[in-house]
Amino acid sequence: MNLAEAKAHLSALVERAENGERISIMRRGKVVAELTPPQSPRKPIDLDALKAMTDKMTPQTESSGDFIRRMRDDYRY
Repeated sequence: MNLAEAKAHLSALVERAENGERISIMRRGKVVAELTPPQSPRKPIDLDALKAMTDKMTPQTESSGDFIRRMRDDYRY
């Protein structure tokens, strides 16, 4: 869409972007701007809930290196 047309229909273009469409605005055949849908904000991590969950996990009895070696060797053949 060219710049003059975008100026004339800005409200409609914003609504289209809001609905998930990506709109490129061009000047003299080159893209100079894009309207993109807003990204949803990330939910903050609840550190207390994360700690409570990891506290309930049982500790591993073997090292990660031994675990990987065992997995590699057991499933090789």
